Amino acid sequence: MRTLFAACILSSWLLALVSRAEPATIQRRNSRVPQGFVTTNGRTFELDGKPFSFVGANSYWLPLLLTESDVKKTFKTMQEAGVKVLRTWGFNAINATELPGALESGLTYYQVWNSSNWILNDGPQGLQRLDRVISTAGEYGIKVIVAFTNNWVGYGGSDLYVNWIAGANQPHDVFFTDSRIIASYQSYVKTIVERYKHSPNIFAWELMNEARCLSDTLPAGPSCVPGSNTLLTWYGQQSDFVRSLDPNHLITTGGEGHFFWKNSVEYWFDHTLVSDYNFNGQAGEDFDHDLLLPNIDFGTYHLYPQSWYSELDFPGSNWTVEGWGLEWIDDHVRAANKANKPVILEEFGVGGLQNKSTIYPKWVQRALDTKHAGIMPWQFGELGLTEDGGNRIIKYADAINHGASPNDGNTFYINQTAVWDIFTRAAKIQNERSG
Repeated sequence: MRTLFAACILSSWLLALVSRAEPATIQRRNSRVPQGFVTTNGRTFELDGKPFSFVGANSYWLPLLLTESDVKKTFKTMQEAGVKVLRTWGFNAINATELPGALESGLTYYQVWNSSNWILNDGPQGLQRLDRVISTAGEYGIKVIVAFTNNWVGYGGSDLYVNWIAGANQPHDVFFTDSRIIASYQSYVKTIVERYKHSPNIFAWELMNEARCLSDTLPAGPSCVPGSNTLLTWYGQQSDFVRSLDPNHLITTGGEGHFFWKNSVEYWFDHTLVSDYNFNGQAGEDFDHDLLLPNIDFGTYHLYPQSWYSELDFPGSNWTVEGWGLEWIDDHVRAANKANKPVILEEFGVGGLQNKSTIYPKWVQRALDTKHAGIMPWQFGELGLTEDGGNRIIKYADAINHGASPNDGNTFYINQTAVWDIFTRAAKIQNERSG
């Protein structure tokens, strides 16, 4: 009976959280924000009372650059391409064992873990590099989405919190439920928000890049399953926390936009009917309901069917990357319409120049036709970088190679005109829709 009672309380709280009549204790974003801050009006963003639609750029590597000249060069290229919003990481964490190598190589790092408490680096190799990116963005008329942590291991994501605080042999999803981890995460979030909350150069705060029940190093546990509302609860708690610190900037999840549909999607593979991970709640998100949270101001979703459904992507298949992507776009537009909030196609990518040249125009046009507030391909590339003579290993397989920024296979550069022109055209259309 005690368990049932607790479950009823939790269910009632969640229903209240996602309803239109929010509890009086939940602080909401100011209806009148300072000049230069972006706000929302139904399905659209507004800047100083005028519509604000954009094509944006993903660039996690910008704060990793060593020189101010390369940072400015990159922003100048973005500006000339019509980019209005940059999305980058507000996290870069290392273990203490990595510190000597980081100091030698010049690697950017904001946190050092050596116990259940991390040490902040706000010096010239730390948050001052993020300062430079955010201040330089403003010089070029570009606003910044800052993600607080990563679901994945890259550049010190959430599993560092799990490993150092919860200990070994814990599932990934304790990140979302362990009170000690949540307190540590909030301590870091507060550091970042307090540092920039008065800056009009910030577009929005992002709770986590691609939150899921599992990560690439740790599995999901039994308490993060379809219907558990683990991520919904965490999104609600953390967005309310950020709002308590900053009443003016927008807040979003940073999620991939997975659904939890009662009548889930299925497909045939290898003579077996498979329940689709993107729709059955197994990932942990519930996009339709996550978007209704009172302090989630707009929706984000990502689009990588080429890697998500590699088993279906073969010559002669009646399934196509392009077609699946168009349906995924439409699914999120319907949810955004129902919530009456803006939605951003925040990441998307395919490998191969030919694929990019033929698939991206269809996806981008569908996003334009359905009045997406923002379109942000993964990822923006820069040429002619000069640090270390244009050749520098950053971390992992990430490197500046003959002046080119890191290329993960989805990166596009200005000399790939067939792809570049897709986004400059879209940027002009979005700019015409803006004030």
